[in-house]
Amino acid sequence: MKGILKTITWGVFALVAVLGVSKQARTQETKALYPSMAPLDQYLMERNAEIALARSAALESISQNAEIMVLGRLGYETAVKGKNGFVCMVWRSWTAGSGDPEFWNPKLRAPICFNPPAARFNLPLTAKRTELILAGRSQAQVFEAMKAAYEKKELPPVEPGAMCYMLSKQQYVTDRDPHWHPHLMFFVPLTETGTWGAGLRGSPVVMAFTDTEERLTTFLVPVAKWSDGTPASTDDH
Repeated sequence: MKGILKTITWGVFALVAVLGVSKQARTQETKALYPSMAPLDQYLMERNAEIALARSAALESISQNAEIMVLGRLGYETAVKGKNGFVCMVWRSWTAGSGDPEFWNPKLRAPICFNPPAARFNLPLTAKRTELILAGRSQAQVFEAMKAAYEKKELPPVEPGAMCYMLSKQQYVTDRDPHWHPHLMFFVPLTETGTWGAGLRGSPVVMAFTDTEERLTTFLVPVAKWSDGTPASTDDH
């Protein structure tokens, strides 16, 4: 019996090691695909197409009266003025965290619609990052500048009640799983993810991201339908 248990234990260690090496290899491969920023044109969209994609982030009852922002050569700009305080836009790859292998992936399009509290803190953050990107800064320089901006209190802190919708069926969030799942995101100051039960078996809060540079924890909650009303896949992501 001891021999069997020893064999099983070593087998588990070997499997974990193989999976770890495999994940590291995929990350390195992805970084090799996107080592630096592509030409700006690859990140831009036709204006009306981007407006429509931004609106698809939320239900029509929200997005039809939301402010719509689009990416131009000088940064994000307002394309449609809103009436309800919500702001919809299409995130590009550089909104990812530090070290993300797809930070420069020009294919990424993440329609997102912020409620008013989220818009007040996130729009200045997104604008600052985009300004640095368009100025030709490297990924490391971007995060150094963002850290400095926070330390100087040039960027607003997250507000209570901040959340957003990401319900677009047309989203492309990663190469590996482009149309991941319609979901809501909740933004809170840095906190332990366990306080929300994130990632626990059966928890509707399937995952969380902690961003120390932006002093933020984001919790993700999948929902059953896309913004157009069609049901999402029931596959376990």
